[in-house]
Amino acid sequence: MCINVGTLKINGRCARILIDTGAQRSFVSEAFAEGLDVPLTPMTQTLLVSTPLGDDVERNHYYPSCEVEVTGQPLTCDFVPLSMLEFDAILGMDWLEKHHARVDCYTKVLELEDDQGNTLCFEGDRGKSNACIISVMRARKMMRKGCHAYLAYVVDDTKKEVDIKDVRVVCKYPDVFPKDLPGLPPDREIEFVIEVEPGTKPISIPPYRMAPAELQELKVQLQELLDNGFIRPSHSPWGAPVLFVKKKDGTLRMCIDYRQLNKVTIKNRYPLPRIDDLFDQLRGAIVFSKIDLRSGYHQLKIKESDIPKSAFRTRYGHYEFLVMSFGLTNAPAAFMDLMNRVFSEYLDQFVIVFIDDILIYSKSEEEHEHHLGLILDRLREKQLFAKFSKCEFWLKEIGFLGHVISGSGVAVDNAKIKAIMDWERPKNVKEIRSFLGLAGYYRKFVEKFSVLASPLTKLTKKGAKFIWDDKCEKGFLELKKRLTEAPVLALPIQGIGYDIYSDASIQGLGCVLMQNGKVIAYASRQLRKHEVNYPTHDLELGAVVFALKIWRHYLYGETCHIYTDHKSLKYVFTQKELNMRQRRWMELIKDYDLIIDYHPGKANVVADALSRKSTSGTLLTCLQALRARVEVSTCGALIAQFEVRPTLLGEISRSQAIDEECQKIRERILEGPVENFRIRDDGLLLFKDRVCIPKNEELQRSILEEAHSSAYAMHPGGTKMYRDLKESYWWSGMKRDIAEYVSRCLTCQQVKAEHQHPAGLLQPLTIPEWKWEHVTMDFVVGLPRTVNNYDAVWVVVDRLTKSAHFLPINITYPLERLAKLYTEEIVRLHGVPISIVSDRDPRFTSRFWPKFQASLGTKLKFSTAFHPQTDGQSERVIQILEDMLRACALEFQGSWDKHLALVEFAYNNSYQASIGMPPYEALYGRKCRTPLCWDEVGEAKLEGIELVEITKAKVRIIRDRLKAAQDRQKSYADKRRRPLEFEVGDEVFLRISPWKGIIRFVSRGKLNPRYIGPFEILERIGAVAYRLKLTPELEKIHDVFHVSMLKKYIRDPSHILEKPPVEIRGDLQYAVEPVKIVGQQVKKLRNKEIPMVKVLWRSDRVEEETWETEVSMREQYPFLFD
Repeated sequence: MCINVGTLKINGRCARILIDTGAQRSFVSEAFAEGLDVPLTPMTQTLLVSTPLGDDVERNHYYPSCEVEVTGQPLTCDFVPLSMLEFDAILGMDWLEKHHARVDCYTKVLELEDDQGNTLCFEGDRGKSNACIISVMRARKMMRKGCHAYLAYVVDDTKKEVDIKDVRVVCKYPDVFPKDLPGLPPDREIEFVIEVEPGTKPISIPPYRMAPAELQELKVQLQELLDNGFIRPSHSPWGAPVLFVKKKDGTLRMCIDYRQLNKVTIKNRYPLPRIDDLFDQLRGAIVFSKIDLRSGYHQLKIKESDIPKSAFRTRYGHYEFLVMSFGLTNAPAAFMDLMNRVFSEYLDQFVIVFIDDILIYSKSEEEHEHHLGLILDRLREKQLFAKFSKCEFWLKEIGFLGHVISGSGVAVDNAKIKAIMDWERPKNVKEIRSFLGLAGYYRKFVEKFSVLASPLTKLTKKGAKFIWDDKCEKGFLELKKRLTEAPVLALPIQGIGYDIYSDASIQGLGCVLMQNGKVIAYASRQLRKHEVNYPTHDLELGAVVFALKIWRHYLYGETCHIYTDHKSLKYVFTQKELNMRQRRWMELIKDYDLIIDYHPGKANVVADALSRKSTSGTLLTCLQALRARVEVSTCGALIAQFEVRPTLLGEISRSQAIDEECQKIRERILEGPVENFRIRDDGLLLFKDRVCIPKNEELQRSILEEAHSSAYAMHPGGTKMYRDLKESYWWSGMKRDIAEYVSRCLTCQQVKAEHQHPAGLLQPLTIPEWKWEHVTMDFVVGLPRTVNNYDAVWVVVDRLTKSAHFLPINITYPLERLAKLYTEEIVRLHGVPISIVSDRDPRFTSRFWPKFQASLGTKLKFSTAFHPQTDGQSERVIQILEDMLRACALEFQGSWDKHLALVEFAYNNSYQASIGMPPYEALYGRKCRTPLCWDEVGEAKLEGIELVEITKAKVRIIRDRLKAAQDRQKSYADKRRRPLEFEVGDEVFLRISPWKGIIRFVSRGKLNPRYIGPFEILERIGAVAYRLKLTPELEKIHDVFHVSMLKKYIRDPSHILEKPPVEIRGDLQYAVEPVKIVGQQVKKLRNKEIPMVKVLWRSDRVEEETWETEVSMREQYPFLFD
């Protein structure tokens, strides 16, 4: 093997190069690679690299096609990143062979060939070195032959040491920082006691064998301890062996193996402070100093009667300690007791202590000068000595107990995190526990720590098989990543209250403690076995209780706002019926001054906390309708900011003025008439008397939002929206933009039903002659009860003009009250109808209702049983009404009856394809004035016979259009359905069927979305079924669905997807599902024949066959007949 050293340029940067013919690959140091500006590329297979120290490391990525400049010519090389200190890069055999290298090791000359065959010559560093570098393989071979190998520790002593004379305040106390302890410590208020269990016999263990170097170090340290008076020769019957532990700087620390003595020692239960409690005292501090006592344990005497128990045995004699030794079980508690006594009057005011680490903190440098002097005075007074080289003074940021403290808060110490980042994949349960123990020390910095660690903790359970799967690997890597990205946690301030965001899922409980919009701590834990069966309400309440318990020391006596995404928790204090668990929790909750509130959505509460706070539903709806900018202050106040904006026409006018196309058309109009274009009196450019909208995406989107998502529109379909907008506006590609906008609307995708045609030929009703002569009616029931005690809507529709009235009612209203409402709202406005079509609702088939209508002269027509298509008009209007109310529930919140008047307005002003105009225009003979179309509606100047003729003509047009629409609908309905297919990887919504009885929504009742999701398609099962990737909330449901249950999801960057707001029945079994039709027959009765089908059903792998009526199966499971 030949090695040359020199300097070359890699990607334009000078690099110290090692040419190594013993290396199969070329390597670059990780530090140098950061400036290469070349992306890391994954390897096809893992590369195992043996380092000079004999370690094997895995590498999975490389830097491709880097340019190595040799005598001005670039030669490409693929580099593998590797941790190196001596060299920036190693050029190995892969690069040398590629360029036909010839190496002269004596002259250190390297000859290469470039891509054109030209010879390039490179001279290496000719400086001679006495060091002999050998390969790893050769080193291993020599060691196997018996050659001695030595591990050298290199200590960096080039760092400039700070002199005590240069440190302000500290320079006055040189006696507190001696180079060595002066001898035995003085008598103090406490002594170290070793109290063993009664009846314990002395324990004596032979000395451990040691290496020559360790024996030499033992002799030196024993002499130092004897010289200082810390130990003395012993004749004690007790004796523990000695061992050495390596320090960070490479030196050896002598330790006594007191494990057997510790087993029989009565434990001192003096409390050590919680690290979190210590950090809480640092709020507001910006200047820090840290003092580390010199051999702190040696500054406390052992009680004279217990000195023999500290005895230890060595190769060079038997000794016993006069001062407290490292390794004794009660040493930390005893020393903590001493420190608390010494600094009792200063603790938590400007000093905190953890065993022998002292941290002084102040809010200003002036304060710190005084505080530091007080502490040093106390150390001098108590004859406690510190090690100056391990102390730090006057810092803005300081490391303390594995954390970094600053004025901004508490952060993880990167030096400590490096141990976690370098942690290799655990190979057994013991290694998992070690990793989780170290990572768990920083768990308050990681949101949902327990959820991320869940796959790992499952492997540590008793009896669990050690199977490291993808979930474990993902959780392991994600924990390491989260710790490197851990935020700075703010320190709490008393008296200003706290905010808590809580959440619960089947994976665990999680919560975030915040103050003034800053995170103070995260907390999480996994669910216990019995908690997995809790209903959602109890789980969410359990998350609140978990937060109150774990942060009691912060929250007790403070005002606290708790925000949850489970709305019903808002009313937990007024809930009348509570189970025993809830009652027990309520007793705990009542001890706190808290308000439970609701914040919608599952967005990151830390990144967007204030914008997620809930508000009064009615007030928020009004403010949103008025386009107010709404914020929530930290004290809970609602701040609404109204902005005076120009009208829509003003915005269009200004946009036209800066649009090049509009300006060109204006110039052409000024030169002479331009077909289809003109300029209106107010300066607006029109196309066919419609306002031209320039190519301004923001303006076009504003118009689309107003026409689709506002309170005056209620999410119409693409055709209706286009018909409404084309009356007033025009831009190129308008119909396409509207269709795309509607198709991407998340609310529409969730609430709009897909209209599949039923089996059987369509038998349309006769077309009415005049307005409101023939009507249909039906009830929408099952709606959430409002504050006005409404829980249903009575829908009445005119069959000619399609105009409708939506009347809020209570389902328990007596028929007399319904009759009065019908007279006041329908007969008063439109007169008595000739006929009414309705379903067989008990209210309509009772004795009272037919007699009441007969007295008015109205004929009742009832639909056939279980066939709502007879009254298809009411059913369709009800569908539209429910869609609009669902949209209101999603967008505007609040009680649905407050929106009902606007819903009726929006429906009657929406374009109806069957009549070719909105119902309002069909009924009144003119367009309706709306905020969107204000100045387009002029005043009609028609009189007398002309008005009558125009009205009659319009009715004829409506009837003709209805006839055409009916013919078209019949043609469409009589055709067979088109098969629907998806691809693996597509995202789809899942339709929730109310007859399943498996899923129930958390809120909103009948106004829930029709679809939940989206879910990814994992696999196609047969011709018409698909396997979906369901969320954990739905894991109990069978994940294979028929295509009729699915609807394609159209993605848009503006979508904020929330988890399905559903709950699963706790006693859920797999639903009984029909698989196929296995037989048919006709059941003959006296007067009729009933077609029957034999159905194969499956439930949780159990199959059975039953006979069912063909009609009922076609209605409920139409896909069986495809």
